[in-house]
Amino acid sequence: MAASAVPGYSPGFKKPPATLRLKRKRLRRNEPAAAPLPCGAAPPPPSAPARRNPFSSLDNAPRAAGTPQPRERGRRPPPPASGSPSAAPFWQVGPSPVPSSPRHEFPADWSLKTRLLFMSSQPFTWAEHLKAQEEAQGFAQHCRATETNLPEHIQQSLVYWLHPSLPWLQLFPRIGADRKIVGKATPWSQDEALQQVLMSDWSVSFTSLYNLLKAKLCPYFYVCTYQFTVLFRAAGLAGSDIITAVVSPTTRGLREAMRSEGIEFSLPLVEESRTRKQKNSEVNLETEVANTPSDDDDESFSWLEEMGVQDKVKKPDTISIKLRKEKHEVQVDHRPESLALVKGTNTFTLLNFLINCKSLVAVAGPQAGLPPTLLSPVAFRGGTMQTLKARSINAKARVHSAYEDIFSLEIAGPVLPHSLHALTMLLQAAQRGAFSAVLYTHEPTAVFNADLDAETVCKDLAACGLHPKTLHQLSQRPTLGKSSIRFLEMKDYAYTWKS
Repeated sequence: MAASAVPGYSPGFKKPPATLRLKRKRLRRNEPAAAPLPCGAAPPPPSAPARRNPFSSLDNAPRAAGTPQPRERGRRPPPPASGSPSAAPFWQVGPSPVPSSPRHEFPADWSLKTRLLFMSSQPFTWAEHLKAQEEAQGFAQHCRATETNLPEHIQQSLVYWLHPSLPWLQLFPRIGADRKIVGKATPWSQDEALQQVLMSDWSVSFTSLYNLLKAKLCPYFYVCTYQFTVLFRAAGLAGSDIITAVVSPTTRGLREAMRSEGIEFSLPLVEESRTRKQKNSEVNLETEVANTPSDDDDESFSWLEEMGVQDKVKKPDTISIKLRKEKHEVQVDHRPESLALVKGTNTFTLLNFLINCKSLVAVAGPQAGLPPTLLSPVAFRGGTMQTLKARSINAKARVHSAYEDIFSLEIAGPVLPHSLHALTMLLQAAQRGAFSAVLYTHEPTAVFNADLDAETVCKDLAACGLHPKTLHQLSQRPTLGKSSIRFLEMKDYAYTWKS
């Protein structure tokens, strides 16, 4: 049978590889003998481009938005202003960023990032090939919490502190990490004595971090377990005037265990939802439970007696009320709405609870016996200094019958909030106020951006190890809700973003 006679056969259909070859032929047919490069420049040599000083034409203060940028000899000008027709850069990934009006600062993002991808029309090679002296100076400045003027060293922005340190295991993220850990050497999994040693060492490090936080020498830290994550924040951060801890996601079993240990906490997102429904006059289970009196509060039904219908209305009994309440609690388990907020001295009780909590460590599977991961922006007892992995990539893309340079810088996590802000401050100067970034969030931590109805306060955290501008950003009330920043762009030294 002829191919054309086969039902549904289209003579114009080609397999994907054939289609790609056809497109390549069409491109070659339309191209001149030698495809022109920008500004008549010669094709790039196979070796990496010479390392440049990104701060050569910068003073210590960034220019205001709209300030004309000097055009270096042999370099093309920065991307056009956001109001021009060609404002969207060719390297932009994802949908258009928001808000519509650019800002000189982006909101604090308390979620942990697994990866950052920065893109710019200027090379990033200066960020990858560091001299030994630059690397050493970056470490020293970080450990001494030294505030530096430009040029800053990228090494200082990549440092974080970790416990435990097991180089052959990836210790972040921990939620859903079984697949990456399975098959790796875990000698403690069947050795109870070794597990006790690891947990004892971990407890010392955890307590050290909390003491630093209380003394305002550590701004915040994370406790990453195989089931949930805890973020401890010092007084003065995220708009709170006292120490806070947020736990997410939680389960009814975990919440009941916390209550039994005397830990006072709230479920702010559940309460927010309940309040919103009450304002909209919607009937919901929480309103019913909250407004239902106890068995010994018969006065609330006196109005039924006055109407003579008290025998026709069935009062809810205590057992049914409890069952409905438990059903509602289970519905938020493992969801962002299950976030628990602990404040003030209750955070110390939470510390002791976590140290003694049997379910904190997996008893089976690849993570069995492995203590939770502690992540901190500053040094602590038992902590190991780690650096984020930075890698620059240079390429060329065909745009409008010409080739354009694409430069990108990949940062592999865990990226803490202070590192994200420090890197943007560095790139703001080095990339001449024009770059974009795609941010990959560890989803269970996105809810840490929820506004907890705190008031913006000022606390003396100057010795906590953060740059003053970063500290100012992290002290503001969160505005991202249960989401996080996915795309960030700077043009003319002003930010837009999308969450």
